[in-house]
Amino acid sequence: MANDQGHLMIKTALHAGRIMIENGSEIARVSDTIRRIAANAGYPDSKVYVTITGIMMSVSGEDNAQIEPVTTRSIDLEKITRVNDLSRHFADQKITLAEFDQRLTDLDQHPRYFPLWLQLISAGVLSGSLEVVFRGNYPDFWVTCLIGLIGWGIFYGVNQLAKVRFLSEFLAAAGIGVLAILAVKYHLGTSADDIIIGSVMPLVPGVPLTNAVRDILAGDLVSGVARGMEALMSAIAIGSGIAMILQAM
Repeated sequence: MANDQGHLMIKTALHAGRIMIENGSEIARVSDTIRRIAANAGYPDSKVYVTITGIMMSVSGEDNAQIEPVTTRSIDLEKITRVNDLSRHFADQKITLAEFDQRLTDLDQHPRYFPLWLQLISAGVLSGSLEVVFRGNYPDFWVTCLIGLIGWGIFYGVNQLAKVRFLSEFLAAAGIGVLAILAVKYHLGTSADDIIIGSVMPLVPGVPLTNAVRDILAGDLVSGVARGMEALMSAIAIGSGIAMILQAM
């Protein structure tokens, strides 16, 4: 029975850690959450090794370490918060370990996303607002909102079809560049540069870059460098899309 409890604890802890990494959590938070789950389940001497591509965990009394691969990564801070809330409920003995695991499964299988129309509106408002903040160009506010909205739509659509984030970012940035230049050409905007700067902001990998710095400062050098390279690749994809259009047009 104790062996079964140990297997269930490791399964639950690895499940929680994988969900957190997949949705943008920093490595230190993941490691801390896994260790707390193990300690609250009666295994205070757990050993955990976490990277952004996989988690390894073992505890005394178990024959083998177990590994949980991480194959996808996105940004969903609500999922991270819900995993933390479940961990606290387990620590307070409001739910059992089996209930904890079942709720994690439900969270994984039935994710709650903001509807596409709300994502588009949010991307548009963010684009226009940041264009004003960074460039102070009030006349181009509305056209920047519209182009930022369309750019996020391109990113979302390509990502759904190809499942390659860098390709989605490249094509979305290229689309933004074309629309910005056309907007100025037909006198719908005054500065293509200002419109582009605002419109690409929803695509900028701010969370991965922040987590890369936090991981490096926390001593998680492998994950920090990997996240930094991921953020750099996103920045290159966005910059290449814009540069190609500016060169061509």
